[in-house]
Amino acid sequence: MKKTTHIFKALADPTRRQILQELKKEELTAGAISGLFEMTGPSISRHLTILKNAELIEERKDGNRIFYSLNADQLAFCLNDFLSQVCPTQISKRKKISKKKGRKK
Repeated sequence: MKKTTHIFKALADPTRRQILQELKKEELTAGAISGLFEMTGPSISRHLTILKNAELIEERKDGNRIFYSLNADQLAFCLNDFLSQVCPTQISKRKKISKKKGRKK
């Protein structure tokens, strides 16, 4: 449950959600991410640290540059796990609807 807490804390901030949206498109350096926002580099760094601690982003070093990318699997797994615990009947209803739609095609 601790990991879920970190993920929801990370998702609570609109700047971090926007960073995830940008990383959905492509991997970016901290400088490129910072250029997308009107805030200081240290503030962006703090947001990246929170996202990294929640395992929502990954980093890849290339020389002296660090590239960040979205860890979509971690996000999807956490949200699916949370939703299946909170509203399991909705999950099974969606699966049934999805199977019915698949048969009609």
